[in-house]
Amino acid sequence: MATTDYGATVTEIVRQWDGVEVLPHRFGGVEYRVGKREIGHVHVGNVADLLVSVRMRRDLVAAGRASAHHTLPHSGWISFRIRSEHDVPAAVELFRLNYDRLCGNVLKPPMNQVLGRASLLADRSVDDLPA
Repeated sequence: MATTDYGATVTEIVRQWDGVEVLPHRFGGVEYRVGKREIGHVHVGNVADLLVSVRMRRDLVAAGRASAHHTLPHSGWISFRIRSEHDVPAAVELFRLNYDRLCGNVLKPPMNQVLGRASLLADRSVDDLPA
């Protein structure tokens, strides 16, 4: 039974982003690069792998948006199986998230929002801080 190449659909979308280069991947499939940095790759068989920060990997896996990488589960690598055309938008969203991160397009919250987050202040609120 032949497998549909959903990775080709992902490639057609990702290659249109500014500065993206599509190259053969050393373990089969294609990889997407911006400058000298790899955004991620899709293997033959429709498995997408992306290298993100460990914190981002933890958040994406916890949210069910990706799986820990099959051989490097504690690294920043994540995997996403593209099983049908319905999975393509979620895969593209992961590549876009990493593309934006690598290009510096990630919006940082205003400082007053950061200061108001108790988790960043050892469980203290802004009212607990000295004047």
